Amino acid sequence: MATIISAILLFSFFTSPSFSAPIDDKWSLATATYTRTPFQAGGGACGYTLEAEDRPEWMSELGRNTAALSGELFRRGELCGSCFELRCVDHILFCLRGSPSVTVTAVDFCAPNYGLPSVDGGWCNFPRHHFDLSLPAFASIARSAADIVPVQYRRVRCNQSGKMRFTVRGSSFFYEVLITNVGFDGMVAEVKVKGRRSGWIPMGRNWGQNWHCNADLSGQPLSFEVTGSSGRRVTSYNIAPPNWRFGQTFEGKQFEG
Repeated sequence: MATIISAILLFSFFTSPSFSAPIDDKWSLATATYTRTPFQAGGGACGYTLEAEDRPEWMSELGRNTAALSGELFRRGELCGSCFELRCVDHILFCLRGSPSVTVTAVDFCAPNYGLPSVDGGWCNFPRHHFDLSLPAFASIARSAADIVPVQYRRVRCNQSGKMRFTVRGSSFFYEVLITNVGFDGMVAEVKVKGRRSGWIPMGRNWGQNWHCNADLSGQPLSFEVTGSSGRRVTSYNIAPPNWRFGQTFEGKQFEG
């Protein structure tokens, strides 16, 4: 049952924002390709992927407008959950007329391929700025006949629907939480957790948006303090009851404004 709850909540996490105000007005240059693989294009290194056997059919739209980031952009998972506006530029054959833009959510790492030149197949090699987009996102700005296109990009606000979600994992004295559906800048910079019998315990980034600490928090209601990259802080008190179990997902407060 816990897995089903998590799957339902993750669905709204990946719903693409309709319009996002710029966080950074400056456009930067990059390149973009696309992958035809559904959902897996939106998983893996950020921790959002569910196993295939756990995904109901209605989740086929997951990862519609998502992107895997090259290492220079990914920053070891710091930008997981952040949103970018992209537009295809300077390619008369493959860019769509009028250079429409698309907003995508960063959900994975685009691994380098140092067996190929960075200008011919090794698109995600360091220090390139590159986006490997889901096919629907790519098709929103360029013709799918293209192998790679030049793009401009900028960080934008993530207009996620609903509350922030916390999926608890681990065992015994190892406690881990996956944080999803983060609004505003979409990024998580710091996390603290608190039980009834403990003070605020800082958590370290395990990988992607999975955060961990070595503590036994069983039998205690859980509170979370989340700080975004902008310095904004949101505290959600007692969102998990004392009888919480690993694998469950709980809702907390969301960044506002």
